[in-house]
Amino acid sequence: MNKFFVDRGGTFTDIVAVINNAEVINKLSKKRENFLIVALPKNKWIVVYKLLSENPERYQDAVIQGIRDILCLTDNKPIPTETIEVVKMGTTVATNALLERKGDRTVLLITKGFKDALRIGYQNRPNIFARQIILPSMLYESVIEIEERYDSNGNELIPVTVEQVRQDLQQVYDQGIRSCAMVFMHSYRYPNHENKVAEIAKTIGFTQISISHQVSPLMKLVSRGDTTVVDAYLSPILRRYVDQVSSQLPDTKLMFMKSDGGLIDAHKFQGKDSILSGPAGGIVGAVQTSLRAGFKEIITFDMGGTSTDVAHFKGEYERQLDNEIAGARMRVPVLSIHTVAAGGGSILCFDGASFKVGPESAGANPGPACYRRRGPLTVTDANVMLGKIQPEYFPHIFGKEGNLPLDKEIVNQKFVGLSQDIYQATNYKNSPEEIAGGFIKIAVENMANAIKKISLQRGYDVTHYTLCTFGGAGGQVACLIADTLGIKTVFLHPYAGGLSAYGMGLADIRVIKESAIEKALNKDIITDLKQVIDELEKVGRKELDEHESIKGNKVIVKVSLKYQGTDSTLLVDFADNVKIMQKSFEQEHKLRYGFIQPQKILIIESISVEIIQVMDSPDEPLMSRTRLLDELPKHIEVVKVFIENKWQNTPIFKREDLQPQDNIEGPAIIVEKISTIMVEPHWTARLTEYNHLILGKN
Repeated sequence: MNKFFVDRGGTFTDIVAVINNAEVINKLSKKRENFLIVALPKNKWIVVYKLLSENPERYQDAVIQGIRDILCLTDNKPIPTETIEVVKMGTTVATNALLERKGDRTVLLITKGFKDALRIGYQNRPNIFARQIILPSMLYESVIEIEERYDSNGNELIPVTVEQVRQDLQQVYDQGIRSCAMVFMHSYRYPNHENKVAEIAKTIGFTQISISHQVSPLMKLVSRGDTTVVDAYLSPILRRYVDQVSSQLPDTKLMFMKSDGGLIDAHKFQGKDSILSGPAGGIVGAVQTSLRAGFKEIITFDMGGTSTDVAHFKGEYERQLDNEIAGARMRVPVLSIHTVAAGGGSILCFDGASFKVGPESAGANPGPACYRRRGPLTVTDANVMLGKIQPEYFPHIFGKEGNLPLDKEIVNQKFVGLSQDIYQATNYKNSPEEIAGGFIKIAVENMANAIKKISLQRGYDVTHYTLCTFGGAGGQVACLIADTLGIKTVFLHPYAGGLSAYGMGLADIRVIKESAIEKALNKDIITDLKQVIDELEKVGRKELDEHESIKGNKVIVKVSLKYQGTDSTLLVDFADNVKIMQKSFEQEHKLRYGFIQPQKILIIESISVEIIQVMDSPDEPLMSRTRLLDELPKHIEVVKVFIENKWQNTPIFKREDLQPQDNIEGPAIIVEKISTIMVEPHWTARLTEYNHLILGKN
């Protein structure tokens, strides 16, 4: 049975397939320029494939087209779903809908008197000197105030008026709104009113009903409400996308990556879990492959076409509860990923006085100038101009027929034109390649700053870390990023160009259940906490298919602690011993903030139980060396590359020609089917027996 792991990104869709059909592999071998094929034991093969996420002239959906291409199907031949065991994927569908504000029309149901609570929010001022505060646009279209109320002890102060609620809901239903989000005061503990109103909405015919005590069962009305609105706004979009993919793959097991780094069955996939679906697959892929390679302290660096995602790993996945993404606040556990709008497709701009890189992106359509769609100059074009990307070794997937290489001529023309514009504006003459190099320096600085935010600013010394670089554009700048940060080791997996997709295949099924506590941490509360943990575990296990796991289950329990009178919480492992939790909190607080307050009482804000079903994942084949140890690989040609402000002769090697223990001194280019790796001067590339490429600073 075949397995497909997919990351549908903003520019490219990456697919990693585990194929057990020799006939399919024979056909793909005839088109080796488009597919990376790796043999596994027991007559299985890994196939890595990359195609544009949007190419309306050639196909409707990139995921379905990619599966068809790998199975070598003609346009009218149906997909043989009986040969597919599972499709695991991450998608940016919901993220894009949120960014572009194209979710479903939504009505907010909230306790009377709190109509504007979500609009007012926390009155944060991101720019303290701004004279005019521009509030983010609300995702809900209208508000219904529900006359109901519980107090904080669970006493019903005002019952729900059923007829009035039905009348108000019918009115917005008749306006065409089908999605509703409800958030009532204290409902995270006392959900009866939300359940009653949800039943009324269901009988009227609302197709999406997001209830706050199910979506985010935690304190704080505003963040609980925001999360529920996001869920109601995006879940219908996701459901339609899931149905679209399912209709093309009937009777096929379909799973999606959640923002917390765990897989879930497609029909349980919700809007609140989908925002970082694609990037989360990249973190899982980077961490799991780095651990296999023997690295334990890792900075993950995922440079795609539209943006760059970075994350920190030291023993466990880092998650954050309070998030703001695309102007929407959410209170759900997501992997701690920092994103910066600098990718291969980031647009280069000269504003008359200075260079700018991004945040606008050329995306997949039209894409960079070299994509042959009349796009603007981008970071990718700058690397083409510098010679770091050689069009003949880049996938030939451009043009109307999807078979042409990158267009180097248009890149040269546009940079020459830009140099003339700069000369006219500043009377300062730069060569086109110097201008391209300047833009790359700015992009590298932007990306290095993103890494500083998740490491140096949180007390971690990154000079001892390994930079795990992946994404289609990551290998082009890996050494430059490492140099900027003082990192001495860069790790590149053989599937680095599609590691986000490979991460879908390395991920486990995860369910996280939470409960608000808001009590002081002391010995007396431990028994109560254990009862809550047992309840949460029972609820979580009901969502799991016990037959799914091959390698057993794991349970991780975390408590969210804070000093009394403060609002900043830190996650620590639950322990029977209160002193152990206190010590863990103080260590983390000292690292993060530089001080502790031992005289203050610790408050348990919430507790979370994570149940992990450990899944089977693809093995990585061992390579053997056939050349003598002192015999170096042969380069395929020598090209001119603009490095350190001068053109330098740079050999090009094919990664498939490298063997274990090969060492390549920079400057050099290593080309793969799905990415290009630039080994800068003073760096050495070494290949291991697992086909892992380790770049080290001399």
